[in-house]
Amino acid sequence: MTEPLLTAHNLSIDFNGHKVVDNLSLTIGREKVALVGESGSGKSMTARALMGLVRKPGIVSADTLCYQRTPLLQLKPHQWNTLRGAEIAMVLQDPRYALNPVRSIGKQIEESLKLHNALSRADRHERVLNALAAVGLPESSYHSYPGQLSGGMGQRAMLAIALVNSPQLLIADEPTSALDARLRNQILDLIVEQTARRNMGLLLISHDLPLVAEHCDRVLVMYQGKLVDQGIAANLPLATHPYTRTLWACRPSATTYGQELPVLDRSIDFTRSEHGAD
Repeated sequence: MTEPLLTAHNLSIDFNGHKVVDNLSLTIGREKVALVGESGSGKSMTARALMGLVRKPGIVSADTLCYQRTPLLQLKPHQWNTLRGAEIAMVLQDPRYALNPVRSIGKQIEESLKLHNALSRADRHERVLNALAAVGLPESSYHSYPGQLSGGMGQRAMLAIALVNSPQLLIADEPTSALDARLRNQILDLIVEQTARRNMGLLLISHDLPLVAEHCDRVLVMYQGKLVDQGIAANLPLATHPYTRTLWACRPSATTYGQELPVLDRSIDFTRSEHGAD
């Protein structure tokens, strides 16, 4: 086994006495790991903690929170700025809000390069064009503004920004939720292809369990800030944990048209169950 890229042991995030993430432990190597759960379960807040982006009054604590051998909780702001984007990168949910509307796509990718590399203008331009090509965007999109792009092209642009510095770990926070079903598969295929080609680790945060089962190696399931289940992603249809099983079964589809979908029984304390998804 190679050394994990990221290790968290008993990670907690507290807002004014309320734990939105409660003693979460995980490791991520050069693999595809999914973090799933319903809205409000703590998935995105976990991602923010891993990127050093939890705002006050939020307090992040952990017995261990390391990127490789770097203790993240001890980093100063300038050290986070060096690490974030170069070693750990993030793709957010909606390009309409994540991209700067008054700067061209090329300039936004180039800005990320300037922060972490001392390159000549010609070398930066070449790297930007290579990044656009890697995510399937035409060279002409260098001069395009976010408002001129479709949702799928906007996600490709955000991926280009995230990957241009060749990070080791990519965190993708609901990268397909704002897209239609056809584009969801295209974008997730692209993310998986690029991370595999670059031998990166991937933490995918998603509501879409079928996409997770198809594309990821492992799955971690959160409920009310706690990790309640984990296992092999491909085995999600066979999950035995009652919360994971309900998440899978409540998906609307052509086969369930006209049928009443299962409803989660919240009288059950899912955080006490210890079944594995595999």
